[in-house]
Amino acid sequence: MNANFQSAIARFDAENSRDPNSEKGRPRELLYAERLTDWVVKLCPDASEPLRLAARCQHICRWESPRENYPMTRAGYLKWRADLKKFHAEKSGAILRKVGYDEDTIRRVQDLNLKKNFPADAECRVLEDGLCLVFLEFQFASLAAKSDEEKMVNAVRKSWEKMTEAARAEALKLNFGTREKSLIARALTA
Repeated sequence: MNANFQSAIARFDAENSRDPNSEKGRPRELLYAERLTDWVVKLCPDASEPLRLAARCQHICRWESPRENYPMTRAGYLKWRADLKKFHAEKSGAILRKVGYDEDTIRRVQDLNLKKNFPADAECRVLEDGLCLVFLEFQFASLAAKSDEEKMVNAVRKSWEKMTEAARAEALKLNFGTREKSLIARALTA
């Protein structure tokens, strides 16, 4: 990829390296960005530059807008998610401008961050597949350990409905524990 791409990735990673939350001894959002990028490239080895950029900045600086700042209701959760998408798009756009990207590329990355035209947009589908796979591979087990079973079955069902057949096939290859396998089986048969 070109120099602008390398600079953007370095800046996204520098921002996410500031995450005060850690996982496996690393800043959580940096690790998340790497995992999402890996899934996007695995699902679409010829992913466009905007798609690769969008994967790397999808959750940029997410810790700056904690869930606790919103009401602990479904409406509060949805508002938090909507505000986060806008925040990530604005933050990524500012960085992309600083490193020299044109407005068309910036708009495309932001449209992917905002999930515009999902599910009709093929690249948006790849990004959503990656997001779902990161959830299933790295977050599902820990969330399931502290959540109600019905909530988890519903979460899997919602993720599954958004995923393409290719992503579903990848999900079924993941190494799940006994409880997670049971929850997935319930979600897919209900």
